[in-house]
Amino acid sequence: MTTTLILCLTTFCWLHVAAQQRGTISGKVVSEAGAPLEFVNVGLEGTTLGSVTDKNGRFRIEKVPQGKYKVQASMVGFKTESKDIVLSAAVSINFTMQETTQALDEVVVVSGTMKEVSKLESPVPVEVYSKKFFKANPTPSVFESLQNVNGVRPQINCNVCNTGDIHINGLEGPYTMVLIDGMPIVSGLSTVYGLTGIPQSLIERVEVVKGPASTLYGSEAVGGLINIITKKPATAPRFSADVFGTTWGEVNTDLGLRYSLSEKTNGLLGVNYFNYQNPIDNNNDGFTDVTLQNRISIFNKLDFNRKSNKTFSLAGRYVYEDRWGGEMDWDKQYRGGNEVYGESIYTSRWEVLGTYQLPVSEIINLQISANGHNQNSVYGDTKYLADQYIGFGQLTWNKP
Repeated sequence: MTTTLILCLTTFCWLHVAAQQRGTISGKVVSEAGAPLEFVNVGLEGTTLGSVTDKNGRFRIEKVPQGKYKVQASMVGFKTESKDIVLSAAVSINFTMQETTQALDEVVVVSGTMKEVSKLESPVPVEVYSKKFFKANPTPSVFESLQNVNGVRPQINCNVCNTGDIHINGLEGPYTMVLIDGMPIVSGLSTVYGLTGIPQSLIERVEVVKGPASTLYGSEAVGGLINIITKKPATAPRFSADVFGTTWGEVNTDLGLRYSLSEKTNGLLGVNYFNYQNPIDNNNDGFTDVTLQNRISIFNKLDFNRKSNKTFSLAGRYVYEDRWGGEMDWDKQYRGGNEVYGESIYTSRWEVLGTYQLPVSEIINLQISANGHNQNSVYGDTKYLADQYIGFGQLTWNKP
């Protein structure tokens, strides 16, 4: 009898203690304006316990073991909020959540309107490919990297000299415009020979517009446009290097360096070097399978800090390339002759571009660019010598 009584009392005490070890967390979640937020996820970090707010912004989490917890409130479009609590029996906490731009809205694009706007506000659909995309797909040039973009097809038009252009939505290369920092640098002769040598270490992102963009950019953009946005000197890494090789003997080097000329002038220097000097004929047709290339490209960009906080930047690029393809026993002594067939192309190219924002209350941008393209090429005993100079300027007034 006595033993049974003791067991009952012990069981009662254990149940009483267990009931005291669990509690309830409740509260309300509102926006900065004080409006209740529905469908906010409220949970205890490190556990599976949680709840969702109702239409009045209220939540309730029951049967929570006593102890210390971090309570988090999260919802798409708002910053995640958290609070530390010590739960005994019941705790009431409230959250005020700050609205934030969504991931898509944080991306700033310029290709659709010739000015920086958020991707969601762009009237033209723009696809954005970040620098991480190019790091995940290392290639010697931007031309080859774009083959991984849906709807964009780099096409090799010559199997001997391995030159090509970029097709968008099936249209020919002349209908695809390539820009650097919003400026139509790559045009004319450079649509074939100017898409290589852009240092990938300096690329911040690439914007692709598929379909007619000729309203803003002219007839060359009927098929679409590719806008290569370079990094800003103020936010670029101080030094970056990317070196890789292939089993065929290709070697590619990308170097980036950020520097300061003065307190008000920041610079960004990029160098790309590509070398391939290993003739291979795997299909035994007597011709090189891949064109031999020796190319160097130097890019420099300067940003000037003005008292008015208006934009002022200058950039320049120089590219020199020596490439040849043809019969396996071709040598430079046969260049321009018909004894041994070979296609040899010397390319020397310079580019300058700049953006200047006028010191007025309105947003008025002056953009200029110029480039010179010198090409000395022979196809067997046929010579093709070309000099091309292009200048471009535009004044845009962004009036709300």
